[in-house]
Amino acid sequence: MAQPVDPTRVAGLEITDGPSGLKPGVLDAALPVDGGDGGEIDKVAANAVADVQRYWREHLPAVFSRDFRPLAKLASYDSAGRGRVICGASTAGLVNAFYCAGEDVVAWDRGELLPMLNDSIGPASVMAVLAHEIGHAVQFRLGLPAATPSIVKEQQADCYTGAYLRWVAEGKSPMFQVSTGRGLNEVLTALFQIRDSAGVAFDDDGAHGNAFDRVSAFQFGFTDGPARCAMIDEREVEGRSTQGGFGSAAANERAAAENVRLDDREALADLTTSLRQAFRLAATPPTLTTGAACGVTTEDALASYCSESNQINLDLDGLVRIGTPPRRGRQGGIGDFAAFAEVASRYTLAVQQEGGFRLDGPVAAQRTACLTGFWASTLVDGGALTLSPGDLDEAIAEMLTRNSLIAADVRGRTLPAGFARVAAFRDGFSSGSQETCGEKYR
Repeated sequence: MAQPVDPTRVAGLEITDGPSGLKPGVLDAALPVDGGDGGEIDKVAANAVADVQRYWREHLPAVFSRDFRPLAKLASYDSAGRGRVICGASTAGLVNAFYCAGEDVVAWDRGELLPMLNDSIGPASVMAVLAHEIGHAVQFRLGLPAATPSIVKEQQADCYTGAYLRWVAEGKSPMFQVSTGRGLNEVLTALFQIRDSAGVAFDDDGAHGNAFDRVSAFQFGFTDGPARCAMIDEREVEGRSTQGGFGSAAANERAAAENVRLDDREALADLTTSLRQAFRLAATPPTLTTGAACGVTTEDALASYCSESNQINLDLDGLVRIGTPPRRGRQGGIGDFAAFAEVASRYTLAVQQEGGFRLDGPVAAQRTACLTGFWASTLVDGGALTLSPGDLDEAIAEMLTRNSLIAADVRGRTLPAGFARVAAFRDGFSSGSQETCGEKYR
């Protein structure tokens, strides 16, 4: 039987919402930076590299019986400038950060990338990007073959990033801090922002992974440590990848571009059928209707479950808004799967009620996310609804919003930590078992 998960903690750590980034009083660059301008971004980046290397000086010998050799060089450039040559290539227009084994260098764009991450997402995202690049340096030191598929290299690096940030979250870094609530949300948001686009297969050259798979790899490292990261290989990635297996790249792109509106009668009927197929209720299944919300305490809840009448009341206009992704020059919501999953989350409350579970409180919110993930797993092989590339990424995006309904109890109160929301959803999806959700979240 699975061990129950404490909803008040993140992978065993207390949920915190304090500041993330450099600790007060730490700013002077700890390492020299080739080509840097001496500005604050370069100092933050250099300190981040120094801190990640401090982590690996301790953990590479302890976990892998190897000494950690510091990087030969750090390099900074401005992608908007004329560019400079690093590892034989110009950095002009290169909005990126990278590791080059040939020169054993970690380089970053101080002009656009790091300021954008810091300003639009938060300082923890800068830490994560640089920790990811040093993860590639760790692979080089461990002798990972150069022919290893890029998807394996990238998800190992995401995993190593999680292991480092666990160390920071535990308060062991002398230079940086990260909260397990808002801080880890910043990291997960960064992984969402730099995910592979729909249409990229997991075995494509240069593939990094979609948001769901990258977040999964990060959580492996944060929860289980660096030894787990080295276990990520081609067989494992192929077995759990959610961005492959949906057909040709062209078909993937078409499917991702087609968003279904929940105010379409046929779409709503297909959603209802998929839920009834996933959850075989002994009692009469709940009905979907439009009407006044019941039981919820948040004003913007777009769906609510009424246990007495066994109804799910929908705000169709609001669900259509969240289900319409942004287009060029036009604001939008997230995507159709986010809207579908919010409705599915309310359906799982009827499932929980039949199983004798409480419907309110943080454990119920965890169980709801897990059961919604299980429902998503039943859509992989088709039926009334079929998962399309990008759908699970939309679920990630929804769970990182302030009032995620996917991970909320019957009153609409969501789990405080995005990490915990995603972990519970991933438990249900990866296990493909409704029973797992009842065992782990009780």
